[in-house]
Amino acid sequence: MASPEIILAVACGAAYLLGSIPTGLLLGKLYGIDVRQEGSGNIGATNLYRTVGRKVGVLTLIGDCLKGLAPVLVAHYFAPATDLAAWVGLAAFCGHVFSVFLRFKGGKGVATALGVFLALSPLAVAIALAVFLVLVLKWRYVSLGSVAAAAVMPLAVYVLHGSRAMLVVTALVAVIVIMRHRANIRRLVDGTENKFKA
Repeated sequence: MASPEIILAVACGAAYLLGSIPTGLLLGKLYGIDVRQEGSGNIGATNLYRTVGRKVGVLTLIGDCLKGLAPVLVAHYFAPATDLAAWVGLAAFCGHVFSVFLRFKGGKGVATALGVFLALSPLAVAIALAVFLVLVLKWRYVSLGSVAAAAVMPLAVYVLHGSRAMLVVTALVAVIVIMRHRANIRRLVDGTENKFKA
């Protein structure tokens, strides 16, 4: 029987490769568009929504979310009493943000993180989602909602769970998401960030 370390490495490697699939880029190309050359240049759902259309934006959101959700659910099914699912979730998230298929570039990770934590801690997601919705509905900045939701997640996980692995994974995801929004944060401060239009 394989050692726990080998099982962890294989599971994380598979999750990383799944997370690396650039959903938004592939969907955009179906419409003849390289989304990296359009709008913000990001391959995530918000840019697809703005540049290609609502349907493609929603499909990108779902696809990116499933990249985080599916491997965590599989890991949790086979090893429910371990921290394997948390590390697998981090691997899937890193795959999206640092995709091997895009020379280790990628999206900002919000949708994939959503999928990961829907499997790991649905209640923490509900808390972060409430923060996201309040801010986006009030000020119409998706980036503001995303950064605030990411910042809230480690605290929510700390209150709801005692797992050190869960806390470490959540904190790492939050830091990466916020850092990937550096340009958005600068535009928010300058008052030049694009508002979301339904």
